Amino acid sequence: MDGIIILDKDSDMFSRTAGYRIAKMFNEKKFGHIGTLDPMATGVLPIMIGNATKMIPFMEDICPNQKEYLFGLKFGTETDSLDITGKITKTSNIIPNEQDIQNALNKLTGEIQQIPPQFSAVHINGKRAYELARNGTKIDIKPRNVRIDKLEYIGKNGDEYNFKVVCSRGTYVRSIVRDIAQICKTVATTTYIRRTLTNGFQIKNAVKLDFLEKVFNNNQDIMKYLMPSDFALGDIPVINLDTKDAKLYKNGGFIKTDEPNGVWRVYSGKQFIGIGRIYDGLLHPQRNI
Repeated sequence: MDGIIILDKDSDMFSRTAGYRIAKMFNEKKFGHIGTLDPMATGVLPIMIGNATKMIPFMEDICPNQKEYLFGLKFGTETDSLDITGKITKTSNIIPNEQDIQNALNKLTGEIQQIPPQFSAVHINGKRAYELARNGTKIDIKPRNVRIDKLEYIGKNGDEYNFKVVCSRGTYVRSIVRDIAQICKTVATTTYIRRTLTNGFQIKNAVKLDFLEKVFNNNQDIMKYLMPSDFALGDIPVINLDTKDAKLYKNGGFIKTDEPNGVWRVYSGKQFIGIGRIYDGLLHPQRNI
């Protein structure tokens, strides 16, 4: 059983736990996901099952890497995790005005350097940063380059300030919250994170886990929610092979072609069989299904 479930992950759930529960419904042992959402975060989490897991590195590298999030913050406190699940470590009485906030957003837009949170999946000497942080180890995480294409203040609800960001892979929303507050000479905590777009997968196509489990438990058709393995590869051009060439290709052979160099989706008839790369007049297998 190969394909993709575009999940709208709920809060208080690990990404891998969600993937396991979905794979179990399809009686599949192999599963993975594109990107990871913090347990507190909600939104788009593409779950790959079966041989579709082979597409993960290509979808991460080839598909549009823009991500879009909605998020909220409250000024006045900062926690060790930079969100409401952590322990308060700093407080401040300074609440910035909207002009100060907008100035901070302007400074954080474009190519910037960002320091990931202490509680993050960044590797430090072979271990995840969050593992060291949980043990009380002091961590020196180096800044890294990220790109923020759009950072917009979208309004206030009580004492919660709401924002929308479009950014590159590797950008931490919790770090954006921390940096907005620092520029405004105060502190803040992330109240929610909701991902609405990742690698071409959109929230409008996503389904909830509890809904899928109800469909499964009621013996209804769960297959209609399983997207094909080539879903979201639509920007990559297609090359179609005849039966003979398709067999050679799937066995690792090179196929002569007049098509231009680059990455191609490879089909045999209507069947998607993998991702290939053309150079010097030959189609080279990169990853087969």
